[in-house]
Amino acid sequence: MSGDGGRTVRAGRRTVQVHRAEKVLFPGGDGDAKEYTKGDLVDYYRSVAPFMLPHLRGRPLMLERHPDGIDGPTFMQKNTPENYPEWITRLKVPKEGGTVCHTVCDDTATLLFLADQACLTLHRWLSRAGRVDRPDRMVFDLDPAEDDFTQVREAAILLGELLDELNLPSALMTTGSRGLHVVVPLSGHHDFGDVREFARDVADTLAAAHPDRLTTAARKKDRGGRLYLDVQRNAYAQTAVAPFTVRARPGAPVATPISWSQLDDPALHARRWTVADALDQARANPWAGLMSRGRALGPARRRLNALRG
Repeated sequence: MSGDGGRTVRAGRRTVQVHRAEKVLFPGGDGDAKEYTKGDLVDYYRSVAPFMLPHLRGRPLMLERHPDGIDGPTFMQKNTPENYPEWITRLKVPKEGGTVCHTVCDDTATLLFLADQACLTLHRWLSRAGRVDRPDRMVFDLDPAEDDFTQVREAAILLGELLDELNLPSALMTTGSRGLHVVVPLSGHHDFGDVREFARDVADTLAAAHPDRLTTAARKKDRGGRLYLDVQRNAYAQTAVAPFTVRARPGAPVATPISWSQLDDPALHARRWTVADALDQARANPWAGLMSRGRALGPARRRLNALRG
């Protein structure tokens, strides 16, 4: 125990110092939202680490930090600070005019250290170290015009049916914000340009079939109350929120993998799980075996071209 209201936490072979564990990061009192401290955040990430780390290992991260809690300023951190422990994995990746040294979360100790840094949300690349230009995930972000989950649910069903027609496995995740992510595991044989073009063609095909409900218009003023099928994350150096990460919203909601059957639950919404109960959903393992079924896009491209005429 330290003198600043902190504590030490054991994580494998390492000990992580948690400073000011009682500092409130999520104030309560907003509706039914509960209050959560930095210590609560650390405890959550420690408990969910076995389920979360497979989605983080080897991936460059962008860290969303809130040192003064969700009501304070937000810091989006790409470069790893020099004062981070030497045992934390770093990955230098090329960017225009230089490189960026990203943090990589390969173990529980790193996850807890980041929580101590008030990193609430981990945004991950869709590719891994060694093949940073070859994504092994494709993500469709279903972004409703308002906080309307009925619109999200309908869009997810339509997109899932189209992906089934293309013989592509897909998984659902609540974002902890307003919508859902539909995640497709890939073989890693295609570059970001090919993946993004394919995702855009899928979204355009779906929007053309349901023009009153769906749109691919990037500008809000052009959407006309329709749900936005966002494929912009499928690009080099772009990120998506990691499964089981906490979002900077009242009540500490969590981006949570779900099964397709759970989409039928009338109680489902984008902030359904929080740090209080997301571990139960993690233990249910709704994505069991799915992320290891990565597909090449060649056959799916041919099926899509045939559908598009």
